[in-house]
Amino acid sequence: MDLATILAILDATMRSATPLLFACLAGLFSERAGIFDIGLEGKLLISAFFSASIAATTGSVWIGLLAGIASSLVMSGIHGVASITFRGNQLISGVALNFLASGITVVVGESWFGLGGRTPQLEGAARFQPIELPFTGALSGVPVIGPVYAELISGHTILVYLGILAVAMTWWTLYRTRFGLRLRAVGENPESVDTAGVSVLRLRYTAIVITGVLCGLGGAYLSTGLAAGFVKEMSAGRGFIALAALIFAKWRPWYALMACLLFGFLEAVGNRFQNIEFLGINVPTQFMQALPYILTVVILAGFVGKAIPPRAGGQPYVKER
Repeated sequence: MDLATILAILDATMRSATPLLFACLAGLFSERAGIFDIGLEGKLLISAFFSASIAATTGSVWIGLLAGIASSLVMSGIHGVASITFRGNQLISGVALNFLASGITVVVGESWFGLGGRTPQLEGAARFQPIELPFTGALSGVPVIGPVYAELISGHTILVYLGILAVAMTWWTLYRTRFGLRLRAVGENPESVDTAGVSVLRLRYTAIVITGVLCGLGGAYLSTGLAAGFVKEMSAGRGFIALAALIFAKWRPWYALMACLLFGFLEAVGNRFQNIEFLGINVPTQFMQALPYILTVVILAGFVGKAIPPRAGGQPYVKER
């Protein structure tokens, strides 16, 4: 395998991992605050739809991005009201959001564009364009370093770089700020936080808002960065894969980055090598494309018991009087 092929796979890994990373960090904030969110899939899907729809209508990807974030925040708000205010079952609420997003995107998409739930093809300013970092041309002639910088580091859209920055910001927020300390405490022992005079409900709603914003970014990248428009069910289980990555990472930001890159690598390999031969046996294309989902099942089967979630996760908080 030559350097060009390796760089192409790693470049695809970065792009494939970005929506997973945003969703994984979103789940990290939510679950650290004690709110299980199975609805990450629905938030990614509805954000991808409204981002592409508004971008196609207005011709501006930035307006589309804001629309995607807003739609994800609405979904987060519904989940917050159901699970925090009314103390409903968090898992059922998340599943309901997934069904809601799946239906809304098809019905509204058909009503707006008449393309079977798809949006028109996005072009020009209606989608995110790759960014060429400084010194790309100057380093192009340098062996190894030049191609690595030009193909792997440079040439991504702004949301890919924002995803990497979001990992560092998440780590700093959770482990170096008072807000992060309180948020982690809410997920472990909300009674102690309440005793200290800090509102548990406010902290959990704040986490829900952050979750909505991050899922909005991930969904917008799916339809306006990774692809050039929305197609039916384009999230393709990425929200569930992000949850598996979160468990694999044991709710830690930098481990979450590594886990998402692993899933992104498997997706990149599956997309590039459609037909390969292993020990004289032709590996089916469907198996290669299913690699990320197979790893999801393996992780959930082997790591759920070993990864210890926040102790108050999934439990509604009832303030003692």
